[in-house]
Amino acid sequence: MTSGDDVRLRSTLPWVVSLTGLSLMAILNIAVGPVAIPLREVIELLGGGYAETGEFATISATILYEIRLPNLVLVALTGMALGGSGAAFQGLFRNPLADPYIIGVASGAGLGAVIAMAARWPADVLGMAVVPAAAFVGAILTVVLVYSIARVGRSTPVTTLILAGVAVSSFATAMTSLIMLLSTEELHRAVNWMVGGFSLGGWAPVLASIPYLAVGLLVLILLGRPLNVLQFGDDQARQLGLNVERLKLVLVIAASMVAATAVSFSGIIAFVGLVVPHVVRLLWGPDYRRLIPLAVIIGGAFLLGADVIARVILSPRALPVGLVTAA
Repeated sequence: MTSGDDVRLRSTLPWVVSLTGLSLMAILNIAVGPVAIPLREVIELLGGGYAETGEFATISATILYEIRLPNLVLVALTGMALGGSGAAFQGLFRNPLADPYIIGVASGAGLGAVIAMAARWPADVLGMAVVPAAAFVGAILTVVLVYSIARVGRSTPVTTLILAGVAVSSFATAMTSLIMLLSTEELHRAVNWMVGGFSLGGWAPVLASIPYLAVGLLVLILLGRPLNVLQFGDDQARQLGLNVERLKLVLVIAASMVAATAVSFSGIIAFVGLVVPHVVRLLWGPDYRRLIPLAVIIGGAFLLGADVIARVILSPRALPVGLVTAA
C-alpha cells in the first residue's frame, strides 16, 4: 500500500465506520421491540414487496410505518442534534466538559414544559403540540437572556457566558421545582418529561423538527474551519482575520436552536452531547471540519442503540431513554 492509499484510507475510514454503525443501529432499532418484526419482513415491507395478506400483515405494516419508523427517525435526529451541538459548544468554549445544555437550554426547556403542564393548556393549538412548543420557547428565551447578560460592550467573553448560563440555569431549575411542588397533579407527567423519552409518536414531531435541525446542523458543519482557528484563542483568531464575536453569535444561535429542538420533543437526555464528541475526538482527532459531522452521525447511532436498550431491558415496558444514557 502506497502512502497515498494510506492517506485515503485514513480519511475515508471514519465515515465508513460511523455510517455503518448508524445503519446497523437503525436496522436493530426498527426490528426490536415488544412485537418483534423479522429483518426479512422489515425489508419486504419497506420495499413494498410484502407478499402476505391478512390481519398479521396489516399489524406488522402498522407497527412499522406508524410506530417504529417515526420513532427511529426522531431518535436519530435527536442524537444527531445533541452530538453536533455538543461538539460545537466544546469548540466554542474550548472546554471538553461543555455540553448542549451549558447555557441553559435544558433548564429553560424544562421550565417552559412544566409551565404548560401546570397551566393545563390544551394538548394542541392550531395543530401544534403545546408542551414541545412551550419547551422550545423556554429554551430559546433562556439562551437569549444568558447571551444578553454575558455581553460586555461589544464582546462576549466565554467565561462570562458560562457563568451567566450557570446562574440562569439555576434560577430556571429552581422555578421548575417550585411549580412541580405546587402542581402535584401534574408531577408524574412532568417527571416523565424531564427524564427524557420519545412518547409523542407519529410523524408530526419528525416533520416539525426537521427544518430547524437541518438548518442548524448545516450551519454548525460549515463552521468547522473557523472553529479550528478559534482554538488558538480569541486574540490569535482575530489576528488571523476571524470575526470572533460574529462567530460566537452564530454558533450560539445555531447550536442552541438545534439543542432546543431536540429537547422540546424528547425531554432532557443527558451525556450524549458530552460523550459523543469525546469519542470522535479520541478516535479521529480534533479537526472540527470532520469532528462535528462525525459527532452528528455517531450521536444518531448512539441514541438509537440506547433506545433499543430502553425497549428491551424491561420488555414489554419501555424505559425512558434518558435513564439509559445517564446510567
